[in-house]
Amino acid sequence: MSKLKTKSGAKKRFKVTSSGKIKSGAAFLSHNLRRRSQKMKRQARGTMILSDSDTKIVKQFLPYS
Repeated sequence: MSKLKTKSGAKKRFKVTSSGKIKSGAAFLSHNLRRRSQKMKRQARGTMILSDSDTKIVKQFLPYS
């Protein structure tokens, strides 16, 4: 049987932890930052763990992770 292809956009944006959770960077930080509150910008620094519903979607894009 043929191998499954990984979505190349997903492999650049997501990492899988050893327990199987998905890490990603925060969204909405590229432009129009004057509209966003300081609290939102501060809490969006670094990486975060995706929710369970989003994890199911991303794991389909990363078949061998």
